[in-house]
Amino acid sequence: MIKPIKKILVANRGEIALRVIRAAKDLNIATVAVYSDADRNALHVRTANEAVRLGPPPSNQSYLLGDKIIEAALAKGADAIHPGYGFLSENAAFARKVKEAGLIFIGPTAEAMDMMGGKLSAKETARKYNVPMVPGTDDAITDIGEAKRIADQIGYPVLVKASAGGGGKGMRVVNNGDEFEEQTRMAMSEAQSAFGDGAVFLEKYVTSPRHIEIQVLADNYGNTVYLFERECSIQRRHQKLVEEAPSAILTPELRKRMGESAVAVAKACNYTGAGTVEFLVDDKLNYYFLEMNTRLQVEHPVTEMITGIDLVKEQIRVAEGHKLSFAQNDLKIIGHAIELRVCAEDPTNNFLPETGKLEHYVRPQGPGVRVDDGFEEGMDIPIYYDPMIAKLIAYGDSREQAIERMKRAIGEYVVTGISTTLQFGKWVMNHQAFVDGKFDTGFIPKYYSPDTTPLQELKPDEEAIAAVLATQIFGAEKTSNGLVANPIGQTQTSWYRQRKSLR
Repeated sequence: MIKPIKKILVANRGEIALRVIRAAKDLNIATVAVYSDADRNALHVRTANEAVRLGPPPSNQSYLLGDKIIEAALAKGADAIHPGYGFLSENAAFARKVKEAGLIFIGPTAEAMDMMGGKLSAKETARKYNVPMVPGTDDAITDIGEAKRIADQIGYPVLVKASAGGGGKGMRVVNNGDEFEEQTRMAMSEAQSAFGDGAVFLEKYVTSPRHIEIQVLADNYGNTVYLFERECSIQRRHQKLVEEAPSAILTPELRKRMGESAVAVAKACNYTGAGTVEFLVDDKLNYYFLEMNTRLQVEHPVTEMITGIDLVKEQIRVAEGHKLSFAQNDLKIIGHAIELRVCAEDPTNNFLPETGKLEHYVRPQGPGVRVDDGFEEGMDIPIYYDPMIAKLIAYGDSREQAIERMKRAIGEYVVTGISTTLQFGKWVMNHQAFVDGKFDTGFIPKYYSPDTTPLQELKPDEEAIAAVLATQIFGAEKTSNGLVANPIGQTQTSWYRQRKSLR
């Protein structure tokens, strides 16, 4: 049954809140933003039709207050809640409460979240459908001595992983039996601290792996499709920094097999909406199920760019009760897209997060460039949340063109007042291993070090910054013949350098 949504409360902040609000507006659906005191002047608050204050800046006093968010939705007459990603997006209890309140949760069912929320239960579900698995334990470790015997049989190195959560927390690589007990207890402690659940399990550590994920989309009528893959192997501390679609290493045959495995996992838990099935791929192109993320992914724009499918709109349409308007055979890969997470981090200081004010903030433009962000010039980067400022996406007819456009976009992106990952991204785009597509999840520790990487090559493109800032200053100044002055002329560049020397 089709149940049109007239108003959505967006239970998130920053760029993803803004992304959902814009998709809703395209569908002529009103929106309600929520915010903490740190975000009272944020773009998503000003862009939504209405806004509700949740509380002080800390997440546990604002964006994690599920009951208060539901109360706000009911008070504002919303029909549905979109959780974005992070915060409450994969919280099955919250999804249940939303439904019990008579609201639509724009995402999978709580039951699907339960099945896929724990890595052990997700592996058990996927195993029933013959999806390839990394060798390891079937259950949580309760006896460290027994677990060590299993590790000895599997062979080192092994990986001890938290059953709940992700982001690299509660994850330890064990290289030999002598360090097994210590590393396992540390993983348990980290898991308990981060997720309130100290359960960990054991699996063989796949050396030189690629991290490749498959985007799936499913309706309420049994139709499930895969929208190809995303390569997510450029990571620091098990957290992604650069993603692209498609992967440089998948053959059409392997892509089809992995896609069908992802669909099988989704069907196994009666999944609806947008989700992602993650795999490890070894150097022999064997793939292994890793986990399923029961939400929209940060890197979803690269999939949108190569398929032409608006995933957020599709989420909303599925939640309304519509069938998917396309089948698997209708989907094709067109071109190539790369995303760089622009984070308020200092790559020269082990990617340490930073806070501060965006003194200058100018987005790049031009063919094939997309910026998803939630900030503007003069705003502060708060200490309370993820340090991501924006997602910079470059699209081209080929991978080579996408890389060149990304380099151009990075050169035009002006951010001053804080350190960011922009110039690190430029270094990645220029690195031969990345250009050749010959890299794995060890790319950063293998190739990048603040002590050995020539930092002078990471300095911002002064010419590009000069051009953009001069354009801001000279704005609508016209030449004597009435034409707008060339924003990349030497006059503006020289002016910027002179202005800089006077500071």
